[in-house]
Order: sequence, then C-alpha cells, then structure tokens
Amino acid sequence: MTDALKGPDGALRCPWALSTEDYVTYHDQEWGRPVHGDDALYERLCLEAFQSGLSWITILRRREGFRAAFADFKIAEVAAFTDEDKERLLADPGIIRNRAKIEATLANARVLADWSPGELDELIWSYAPDRASRPVPKTLADVPAVTDESTALAKTLKKRGIRFVGPTTAYALMQACGLVDDHLADCVARSAP
Repeated sequence: MTDALKGPDGALRCPWALSTEDYVTYHDQEWGRPVHGDDALYERLCLEAFQSGLSWITILRRREGFRAAFADFKIAEVAAFTDEDKERLLADPGIIRNRAKIEATLANARVLADWSPGELDELIWSYAPDRASRPVPKTLADVPAVTDESTALAKTLKKRGIRFVGPTTAYALMQACGLVDDHLADCVARSAP
C-alpha cells in the first residue's frame, strides 16, 4: 500500500506535490536533493523559519521576492543590513512581513558571519542520519515531523546563537536539503537507496 498518487503525466508522486504546478516542480527538482554551501543552507533555514505557521506554497511563490529582499541570502551582505534595511523589509510586500522572523533572519546572518567558511554546511550535514538505517516511507504516516537528529540539530543551532529554529523546522530543513529522503517508496523523485 502506498499514498503516492498519479500526476497528470502518469508518474507517481508524494500527494502533497500534486496540488499545484509550483509544488510539482519544487518536488521533482529540488525537495530532498542535497544542498551544500553556507549561503544556500542559510536561505533554506530562513525560508523554513518564515514558513512556520504558514503553508509552504506561500513561501515558494514569494521566494524570488525573498531573494531580492535579502541579497540572495548572502550571509555577509545580510549581516551588514542596517535598521533602515529592517524597516525596508517590514514594508516589502514581496516577502512575509513578520517582525520576529525578519529580525531572526538578520540576527542569524550576523551570527553566521563570524563562523568559518563551510562551518554551517559541516554542522548541518553532521546531523544527517545514515540512509541505510532509515526505513523507506510507503505512506505519509511513515514520514515523521521530528526526529532525534532534528531535535539535536535545533538544540545545537540554538546553542550557537541561531534563532527561530525548533525540531520541526530543523526536520523540514533536513527534508528540503536532502539530509533525509522522505519521498515515498513509489515516488518518481525517490533517489536510489
């Protein structure tokens, strides 16, 4: 038994991916694919934090607005943002104008700017579980929202000064960035074991 559903092209996919074309593209080309690089991982961390309490499609459809507003998530550039930049962000209709999330994004860039190059990448990927030890999900019920690894990652990030990241956000990051492969067993985008 599987929860994978046929898409318009006849291929089986995770059911969440079939509600919009934007989701199909994101699911097939990006979600669950390995992401490396401090700036790229900072972007995903920020977007997952902005998604908290909202649907992912809201973030996905504003992604280019986020990139424009936050200097393509280049840590060094965002770390140099001023109070005037914060006010600009709070007035930008192309992003989610949540003060706490914007302030966390800026504060996190300032923290990460003091890290060594590659340190964020190394830290996040050190929490990737051994793929062979994880069962391949057949149904959506087999996909967790939180794991021991995501709880530990969130705790470490918080201890290192990163804000607005809890175990659920950390697990969503792990899924989106390919630390885990939660595509269902019959999904066309599932990577080989």
